[in-house]
Amino acid sequence: MALDRALQRLAERDETLSHIVNLRYFAGLTVEKTAEALHLAPATVKRKWRLAQAWLYRELHEAIA
Repeated sequence: MALDRALQRLAERDETLSHIVNLRYFAGLTVEKTAEALHLAPATVKRKWRLAQAWLYRELHEAIA
């Protein structure tokens, strides 16, 4: 449930980050396929993927603590 709440907050904060998480993590797309699906450069997807991972890690860590 904490992950679901964190993903909802991420979507409210930045819809693109949320889409990247859904495509990379849940759909299993590569960086290149994710970039193609979202009409972004692969470097942008890589950067935003790292940002989303860090943001979710912090959110989940705070929810557990």
